[in-house]
This record gives sequence, C-alpha cells and structure tokens, in this order.
Amino acid sequence: MPDFILYNSQTRRKEPFKPLKAGKIGLYVCGMTVYDYCHIGHARVMVSFDVLVRFLRAQGWQVTYVRNITDIDDKIILRAQEQQISMTELTGRFIDAMNEDATALGCLSPDQAPRATDFIPQMQQMIGQLINKEHAYAVANGDVYYAVESFADYGKLSGRKLTDMQAGASQRVETDMYKKNPFDFVLWKAAKPLEPSWPSPWGEGRPGWHIECSAMSTCCLGNHFDIHGGGGDLLFPHHENEIAQSEGATGEPYVNTWLHVGFVNVDGEKMSKSLGNFFTIRDVMQKFAPEVIRYFIIASHYRSGLNFSDSALKDARQALSRLYIALKSVADLAQKSPLDTAVLTAEHAALLNDIKMRFMAALADDLNTPIALAALFDSVRHINRAMNDGQTDRAHALATQLVELGGILGILQQPPQAFLQQAADSRAVQTDNDGLAAIQIEAAIEARRQAKADKDYAGADKIRQDLLMRGIILEDSHDGTTWRRAD
Repeated sequence: MPDFILYNSQTRRKEPFKPLKAGKIGLYVCGMTVYDYCHIGHARVMVSFDVLVRFLRAQGWQVTYVRNITDIDDKIILRAQEQQISMTELTGRFIDAMNEDATALGCLSPDQAPRATDFIPQMQQMIGQLINKEHAYAVANGDVYYAVESFADYGKLSGRKLTDMQAGASQRVETDMYKKNPFDFVLWKAAKPLEPSWPSPWGEGRPGWHIECSAMSTCCLGNHFDIHGGGGDLLFPHHENEIAQSEGATGEPYVNTWLHVGFVNVDGEKMSKSLGNFFTIRDVMQKFAPEVIRYFIIASHYRSGLNFSDSALKDARQALSRLYIALKSVADLAQKSPLDTAVLTAEHAALLNDIKMRFMAALADDLNTPIALAALFDSVRHINRAMNDGQTDRAHALATQLVELGGILGILQQPPQAFLQQAADSRAVQTDNDGLAAIQIEAAIEARRQAKADKDYAGADKIRQDLLMRGIILEDSHDGTTWRRAD
C-alpha cells in the first residue's frame, strides 16, 4: 500500500499522514448544534468522516472517533423558549433524531459523543488558564473575552492576517464597548434573565461556542492529537479560534491535520432557509432510500462542492442499483453453485488483487471515493463477463470482494433483492410513490402465473406491462419470477 495521504487545510497541501502514536489515531469532528433536524450538509459531514474511520480501521489502525454535541447555544435557548419547553427536552429530542438519521445513513456511532453541558468545569478551567497567561480578560459585565492580539499565530489555519482583517473591517464588525479588539471573541457569557447559567469565578453565565470544542477535544484526546475535522464553514472563525484557545492554554501544538468537508449547494445555489432550498435528511429520505443518499455523497470527493438535486440523487440510485443487480445475479447463481475458491486460477486471483489494490490506493490518496467507486464498477464489469462466460467461481469471488470493499464505503451490505425491491422511502417500504404495495406486486405476479397456466398469454403480458408502467420490473427464470423497482 502507498502512504496514506490527506489534504491538510492548514498547510493547504496533501501530506503523508503519520499518527502521533504508532497504530493509534485520535479524531475529533465538530458535530451538530441540536435545536432542529439535521440537514443534508450535516449528512455529508457524517458520511465523509464515517468513510475515513472505516478506511482507517480497515488498515488496522486503532481509531478513537470523537464527535461532539453542542447542547447549549443561543439558537437552542431561543427555540426552547418558543416551544415553551426546557432546553434539555429540546436537545434530547433532536439528539435522538440525529442518531436515528446517522444510523439510517449507515454511519458508525462515534466512540465518544461528549455534550457541551457535561464539560462546563473543564471549560472554566481552560478559561482560567487563558486569563492567567494573559490570553483572555474578564470585563465589568461578567463576560470573558479572548484577546486575539495575544496569540502571535492567530490566522495560521485560515491564512488571514489580523492586521488585514482590522484594516478591512470598517463598520462591518460589531463594536462592543468591553472589547479591546473588535475581533476578540467571547469565552464566557454573563447570565441573562430566563437563560440557563452556571456559577463561575466571573459570575453566573454560560460558555461561548468556541471554548466548548477546545475543552471537549483536549479532554477526550489530549492536548495534542492527530486529526480535527468538520464542515468547511467552520474553518473560520470556529476552528481558528479553537487553535488560539487550545494552544494558548496548553502551550502545546493542538492538531496535526485539519480536514474540512466541502459545501453543499442546491441546484447551484447555497442551501439556505431564506432561499427556500433547505432540506433536512428526513425530507430527502421521503423520496430516496438512505443508502442512495450515502452513495450520492461519496460519489463526490469530500473536499469538492456537492450539488444537491433530485436528478443527481436519481443518478445515484441508478448507479447503486447497477452494483446491486450484479450482486443479485451472483446470489441467484450461488443457490445452485456454491463458491469453490480452490479452482480460481492465478489470473483470477491477480484480477481480484488488482481491483482491491486500486480501490485501497484511491482511498489512501486523500479519500478519493469517486476513484474507489470506479474500481467497484470495474469489478461489476468483470462479474458480468464471468457470468456470460460461465465462470461461476470467478463471479462468486468478485462478488464476495465487492461486498467486502463496499463495506469500507458503508454500502452494499443489504441483501440485493431487498435493496432492489425497496421503495424510495425506506422507512415506509410497503409502498412506492404510486402506492403500490409489495403484497400487491406479489398478488399480480401470482395472477400472471395463473394466467399463463390457463394459456391466457395476452392477459399475462398485460399484467407484466401494467407493472412495468408502475416501475416494477419482472425477471423470469427456471426458479420462478422475481421483481425489482426500476431505477
């Protein structure tokens, strides 16, 4: 295997990845602020880092995957007040929903999912360290700010220079009579009426957003760890501020490699509630099965822009169906002809190895999932050729490996027939978009069988055609008739 290469957002180049501790990797990903259902941008972050974890573990690395939960925030407080429920009730509901969505998308659970409200003492301790080292200051109203000018390397992640930012800010930066610099950011917010708060050396209050991740990541993984990731929108100021806080408090390097996932656009425009093109994961799963959504995400490189549209998801469903159709053809054959790898020739073994090495090499090159998928489709081409040539053992071996490699991407783990028969909405697979239930399809197949037995071939053909018009494809064989939904 070649070196594992990752694009480091801080250095702006691909670099060979070397863990701080041999064989062990600490990964921290900024998770969701849980005041609403997760949207398709969240899905991309979940799936992208899930693929990273799966690949690292497939290579034998021991990964500690931490994805935090922000459960105290201005938006959370406002939403709880609007709904006249407690903050805990609101966040609990959406944490459950987030976990359900992640599971539906085939994402492994993180090893740790720290909640911000469980780390208030650690945040206060870090704030105290920053004040003692003159990186932060408390003001008269009870707020505590980070002094950006105190950290010489501020801007090293984003490439922004503080002097240029100040010169270009003009009136665009909100002024605050308590700040020493308009770019100083809050570490601790003084309590406001009817808001949740905690006692602190600076008075009742709650943490700022940025300090939460500094405290949780270092508590879970240590002051210096391997990989920190999140959405591209977090690079500045959130991750920039994390570096300033963490390194200012500990005096140690914070993160070796920064990974950022590209933005999601909808029909070429930025996804936004104000534009009316905002889609939750649950919205999309009403029309497309979760595995189709996952395939759609990994069909693009994680750093590239991702254009979300119905047509793109339909293309993803068609492509994924091609993989499953190949697996189904082999599965049908396997019932008659069990795999005997002993008869595989050296040529066949070399083919299997070539496909696997190309797949793994693609993922080793900054998780190039589109190239990895191309290797899987090459495998399908060889499966189809082997089936046509009657080389059943070769087809079986290729299919077995296809499922194995698909597992590293988190796809192709369903029984092929189950995927091909499922409706677009996998949470209500009893019916498709036209309301045709699986039991109705089976009844139509039985009626067609009876029509053929009665020599009513015109009636049998009409049943077949009626089903096809409703997106149901029948496949006849010596063992009977099976069906699948059209792409």
